[in-house]
Amino acid sequence: MNISVGSRGMLTLVVGAVMAVTLATDDLTAQEAPGFLFDPTWPKPLPNNWKIGGITGLAVDADDNVWVLNRPNDLTALELRVEPSPPIALCCARPPSMIHFDRNGNVIGSFDAPQGHGMDVDNEGFVYIGQDTVRKYDPNTGQVVAEIARTPEREGGARVGLPPPTAREPGQGGRGPVINFITPRPAPEPAVLAQRQMAVAAFREQYPPETPMVVGGIEEIRIIDEDNEIYVADNYLGGRILVFDLETLEFKRGWGAYGKPLAEISVDDADHDYTPNGPMPPDFVGHLTVNVSHDGLVYAADRNGNRIHVTTKEGEFLQEFVLAPQTGAGGSTGGVAFSHDPEQRFLYISDLTNNRIWFLNREDGTLVGEMGTMADNGGQFFGLHMIAVDSDGNIYTGEVFTGQRVQRFVPEDSERGELLTQLAEMQF
Repeated sequence: MNISVGSRGMLTLVVGAVMAVTLATDDLTAQEAPGFLFDPTWPKPLPNNWKIGGITGLAVDADDNVWVLNRPNDLTALELRVEPSPPIALCCARPPSMIHFDRNGNVIGSFDAPQGHGMDVDNEGFVYIGQDTVRKYDPNTGQVVAEIARTPEREGGARVGLPPPTAREPGQGGRGPVINFITPRPAPEPAVLAQRQMAVAAFREQYPPETPMVVGGIEEIRIIDEDNEIYVADNYLGGRILVFDLETLEFKRGWGAYGKPLAEISVDDADHDYTPNGPMPPDFVGHLTVNVSHDGLVYAADRNGNRIHVTTKEGEFLQEFVLAPQTGAGGSTGGVAFSHDPEQRFLYISDLTNNRIWFLNREDGTLVGEMGTMADNGGQFFGLHMIAVDSDGNIYTGEVFTGQRVQRFVPEDSERGELLTQLAEMQF
């Protein structure tokens, strides 16, 4: 094969990516763990001077195109200097919140829905976005065509419903994506704390755990077209798995940690507390994500609890996998994806705190490898948040914090992977 290298800079990038990714596992597990290489050619540069925000949703559709939900409000005025009229710099501009890429990394569509968290696409191409509930969007018009029922209020009094249109001053952004994570919040006065606790107790009495609609915010959405169902993880009481009919969006069933019925989820916060390396609590701790395997198993990742629960589609508990239990500050078990082989032998778990992709044997949860670390280079992560896999086995990742990017990793034994390996091995 003849290989031409357009620039020494690109080759250096490829070499660094290969080294960083393939050396992430030790010799004992590398033989079992799947191998991937960072693909510096994906995605292509964004059009219209867009600067993407933190990635809060990621999905691969039936055509292997990639949908990316981002938070434009993460951008600061420093990043939006092309927007004033006249522009005061060459870059950048606020992007739409939903961007559609083809498998080659080209933008082929977009629409600007209100920001959200969690998303998926059904086989007909409709896009479902987690906001204060799950809303179904027409991908061509960006208009809401249906939504799942939710309570008319939220614990703590946060907004419910789509926000009204607001005027945005061109070139003016927000305070950035990490300000709420690094600025300590003062402890409330005892009287204020007592008042809050009373309000929480009253809310939970009015909306008990078995409430058959969305109560909290949305963490994850997964559509199972063959069952005509949509799985939703809301964050009420540490997290609940809720299943709705995909056509009518009516509630069908749900469960909590260890497959317990919704009505048995505790309203006592002590039952949702977790200390790193401590015992596992009886209920989910927080930031619950979900995915469903081809053989009908549901994997619920309780990120703040450093664990993954495996159940049937009816909620019958089967197994618990504990991962990096020493992890604090947000937990280790983020998004859940599966290897693309017919048996889906491996789980791919994105880790926001440790900035790694963990590879687990799906049968027993054994850790067989890892990939990545916190860094700014291509192939590394800063705020690894979302993960998805296409039918060719390529991994797509999305970052928040100041990562704010999507990346692709290709299997080592793929045609593109072999080419990247050859480029990395070239000598000058």
